[in-house]
Amino acid sequence: MAQDGAWPADSPWVREAMAVLPRDRFAPDRLWRWDGRAYEPLDRATDPRGWAEELYGGIHAPAVTRLDTGGLPSSSLSAPAVVADMLDSLLLEPGHRVWDIGAGQGWTTALAVHRAGPRRVVATELDAGLAEFARRRLAAAGADAEVLTGDATRDGPPGGRPVDRIHAGYAVEAVPWGWVEAVRPGGRIVYPWGRLGHVALTRAEDGRSAAGWVQGLARFMADRTAPAPAGRLAYAAVRGDGEPQTRSPVDRDPAPLADDWHLRFAIRVAVPDAVLLTGRDQDGVNAWIHDGDRSWAALTARGDGTALLFQGGPRPIGDEVLTAWSQWDALGRPSRYDYGITVTPDRQWAWLHTPDGPHWPIGVCSQA
Repeated sequence: MAQDGAWPADSPWVREAMAVLPRDRFAPDRLWRWDGRAYEPLDRATDPRGWAEELYGGIHAPAVTRLDTGGLPSSSLSAPAVVADMLDSLLLEPGHRVWDIGAGQGWTTALAVHRAGPRRVVATELDAGLAEFARRRLAAAGADAEVLTGDATRDGPPGGRPVDRIHAGYAVEAVPWGWVEAVRPGGRIVYPWGRLGHVALTRAEDGRSAAGWVQGLARFMADRTAPAPAGRLAYAAVRGDGEPQTRSPVDRDPAPLADDWHLRFAIRVAVPDAVLLTGRDQDGVNAWIHDGDRSWAALTARGDGTALLFQGGPRPIGDEVLTAWSQWDALGRPSRYDYGITVTPDRQWAWLHTPDGPHWPIGVCSQA
């Protein structure tokens, strides 16, 4: 973390907390490693070195702790650099009351307790078995927090007075209004936004809205009750055996889609349901795009700074992505940190530079 400059300068307590409460104290005895085709188990008892390498293989790498019935990750220990960044964004102070949504194995809950203090953190976890695991690990670490079993996206906040801070450990596209109601005016909500990015919202003093800036590029598991497809397996499933319905030349080099995360974030804002994957061959960067349903596109480099676009399905999702790219160019190629979000009871939108600037609607979550 120090070598990569990942410790937050404004929150030195995060480094202290991670030293006292290392990640391995909250890791299960089995992790899962991607071997290029599928996830393979790594057991601490039989392969302690492999287990440790997977857990501490990189500060930006999550450790997969559970798979769903389709063999895809459903739970993980978040990447240390991302956890540090989100806790820094939380602006957490001693004595704050915290609601940690999506406790998982309890690591971030424990780090919040280290800062806020005993009995100041309540966590909610959907999976009863995982909630019990978190309770045991928190108790063993001496972190005094309450872990409730429930669906924070749909059931709403735990009882009692509003909290000062909310930290969400799973991604949502739209913020449940109940989360805003659960934090006091002036309080802060930090959450992973959909497929890419994390946001810090502050509730307005009149309580009628919350707004704030994009903070970073966190990628988290989706809400388990509404999982988002991802990866080439999902692309292959969406495309199936269908032939492309359209084929068109594109006077662009696809390379920035792999290398420019400001561009990728702008596409994420404008086409939020587009999953974008890239790979390289002798002709350059190729891109595969799908919507998790029936529409797909492939952008194939031609080796001369141009590409061919193949599309199939009911919507031209490749054209939508290219339009978002052109829009980003026209807006002056803004940074991902130039974007923010505003949330009200009946409307949510992403905006550029100011809430009154260029904006894009976000689907409203009616739960909680």
